[in-house]
Amino acid sequence: MNDEQLLRYSRHILLPQIDVGGQQRLLDASALVVGAGGLGSPVAIYLAAAGVGTLVLADGDRVDLTNLQRQILHRQSGIGRAKAESGRDSLAEINPQCKVVPLVERLAGAALEAQISAADIVLDCSDNFSTRHAINRACVKFAKPLVSGAAIRFEGQVSVFDSRQSASPCYHCLFPEGEEIEEMRCAVMGVFAPLTGIIGCVQAAEALKLIIGCGQSLTGRLLLLDGLDMEWRSLTIPRDPACSVCGGRAGG
Repeated sequence: MNDEQLLRYSRHILLPQIDVGGQQRLLDASALVVGAGGLGSPVAIYLAAAGVGTLVLADGDRVDLTNLQRQILHRQSGIGRAKAESGRDSLAEINPQCKVVPLVERLAGAALEAQISAADIVLDCSDNFSTRHAINRACVKFAKPLVSGAAIRFEGQVSVFDSRQSASPCYHCLFPEGEEIEEMRCAVMGVFAPLTGIIGCVQAAEALKLIIGCGQSLTGRLLLLDGLDMEWRSLTIPRDPACSVCGGRAGG
C-alpha cells in the first residue's frame, strides 16, 4: 500500500481484526456483484469504499425513474443508461482506486460460469429464482463463497453459502429448484426503500469478512428481517446430503 491508501483505509487498519494484512487482502480481491439494483447498490458502494480491488458489476437493465426510490447507486441524470455503466461512474466518484468492470448483460450459461470462476467472492443481488439457482450451481462447481440476499415489501433475508466448507449447505438446500415457490417482484409487490439498504449492507459486511478472514460468517444460517417491527430472526440451515447440486462434493 502507498501512503494515500494507508490514509484512506486507516480506520480499517486500526481494527486489529483487519490491520494492514486484511486491508491488503481486500485490495487484492475480486468480487462479482450480480445485479446493480436495490441490493447491488449498497453492496457495490461499500465494497468499493472499503477497498475491494476489482468489482465486476453485472446487470442487463437500464435505470428507470421507479428505481430511484431505493437504488442509491443511480441518479436522476442516469435515467435510461445501463445500470452497470451508471454504477461504474458512481463508484468512480467514491473510490477511483477501485477497478469497476461493467457488464451490460444478464449473465447466464458459460458467461456466468466464466465470471464466477474468476472471482474471489460472489454476491447475488438478483431478483429472480432462475438466476439465483444458476449462480448457486456455478459457485458450488468452482467452490466460490456466495453471499445471497433478498428484499420485498418489508421483509428481507440474507445468508452465506460457502462450498469451500464441507458442512455448508447451498442455496438449493434451502430453496430446492422446481418446488412451488411464489416469485415476488418489486414492480408488483413494492419494497420499502431502506430495506434494500439494510440487507445490502449486511451482504457487503459478510463479503468483506470472508475476504479478510475475520469473524463468524452467516454460513449455515439464514438471517430474516421483519422491517415493520424491526425484528431479526436467525434460522439454522441444514445441508441436504441428497441435494442434487452440492450433495456430491466432498463431505456430501
